[in-house]
Amino acid sequence: MPKRIMQGTVVSDKNDKTVVVKVERRFTHPVMKKTVRQSKRYKAHDENNSAKVGDVVFIQESAPISRDKRWVVIQNQTQEQAAKAV
Repeated sequence: MPKRIMQGTVVSDKNDKTVVVKVERRFTHPVMKKTVRQSKRYKAHDENNSAKVGDVVFIQESAPISRDKRWVVIQNQTQEQAAKAV
């Protein structure tokens, strides 16, 4: 089974080799038929401490690294690069 890859924004980089990534998803509410935004925070392994708060990153599923970490940062875009891409 392929590993999931998600895109999100770094909201915290205070831990060593760890970043907290906020991933937002949109879906239509089944009853109200309104588009709803829902977000979830994932702790991801960042070996080089390269991601900073506000950066857009891609995270990939991995084997458990610690009690909370099951994701690894695979690609990092700074805020300026993300703005140019849009």
